[in-house]
Amino acid sequence: MKSSSKSYADAGVDITAGYEAVRRIKDHVARTNIAGTASELGGFGGAFELMGYKEPVLISGTDGVGTKLKLAFRMDKHDTIGIDCVAMCVNDVVCSGAKPIFFLDYIATGKLVPERIEQIVKGVADGCCESGCALIGGETAEMPGFYPENEYDLAGFSVGVVEKSELMSNDNVRAGDVIIAMPSSGVHSNGFSLVRKIFDVEGEELFEYVPELGMKLGEALLTPTRLYVKPVQALRSAVEVHSLAHITGGGFFENIPRAIPKGLTARVEKAKVRVLPIFRLIAERGNIPERDMFNTFNMGVGMVATVPANQAERAVEVLKAAGVDAYAVGEVIASDEGIVVC
Repeated sequence: MKSSSKSYADAGVDITAGYEAVRRIKDHVARTNIAGTASELGGFGGAFELMGYKEPVLISGTDGVGTKLKLAFRMDKHDTIGIDCVAMCVNDVVCSGAKPIFFLDYIATGKLVPERIEQIVKGVADGCCESGCALIGGETAEMPGFYPENEYDLAGFSVGVVEKSELMSNDNVRAGDVIIAMPSSGVHSNGFSLVRKIFDVEGEELFEYVPELGMKLGEALLTPTRLYVKPVQALRSAVEVHSLAHITGGGFFENIPRAIPKGLTARVEKAKVRVLPIFRLIAERGNIPERDMFNTFNMGVGMVATVPANQAERAVEVLKAAGVDAYAVGEVIASDEGIVVC
């Protein structure tokens, strides 16, 4: 028999709604199961059996979706925001050479609406399936008085594994290496505080069709973050990848230097960057200087890889075969600047 509490319900927490939410998400969670999944939904912890590694190193990453959620609330669209949450974590994990193996999420809301929780978790499951990792647990917290009834926060974390001998760093990067750009799907999940300052996200602007975007503004901004796990795995199996950088908050100037060792510089050619229309619109509407755009947004490049020059052409071919229209965007040079966008 399910427990219930009228007193708790009178305080704003309906635990029976939680049971209904769990019932609704079970099938979404089940489709993420992979070899090693060792627990069922509803336990006190998520279990995963690590198999087939000699010297396994675990790599973890955690993140949330940030104020992009405000747009999801306004558009009343909740089925892709979970993809963002997964992507922000697993795209970081793969930069160390690890394969994401499991994910856990955390949803906190003012009022638990089972149908909405199902849509959020569906997106999380979609992201996990596309990344090849299992959704082995999570937490849903109903917190009346802390969050507005129709709002929520979403965060999560992923754990990946890699053989110690295959652990990636930037130690192998050399002058002359080519920087390969992997296109983004849009703004992804960073810079939305600035986006919300530029556009009237509380009004009707999100619902307006924008010809240069080919869709409504809100639809473009809510496009989920691209997942790079499988393309990166294909790339690493085919060519020598010296380093990887996930372009998140801080844009080019904060993230690319993390993949470049001291004494070397990433020279990125602006003319080669395939800037997406949404970024041109943001810059125009907000009168944002070009330097600030490259220091805030991904500008159409969600991930970069450095590879030896003699393998660059092959790297592009492999990524294109994996569904990523990659291209060379610059090179590594001998310098102490870390990055130059010119």
